[in-house]
Amino acid sequence: MNTTAPQTRRLVRRRDDRMIAGVCSGLADHLGVDPTVVRLLAVLAVVFSGGTALVAYLAAWILMPEA
Repeated sequence: MNTTAPQTRRLVRRRDDRMIAGVCSGLADHLGVDPTVVRLLAVLAVVFSGGTALVAYLAAWILMPEA
């Protein structure tokens, strides 16, 4: 019987692999993908959403704790 609690992965902004605020790097680490892919998707989202994704990025910058 395993009584240890499962490891929970927290969504945090990374300090060591950041370009601007570490949001994309932290999200990539949480999802287990390359940060470059997340950054590219974020730029495409900002371009094609008319700026809505930029507001979401700024909100994540404020709300996500720093590692």
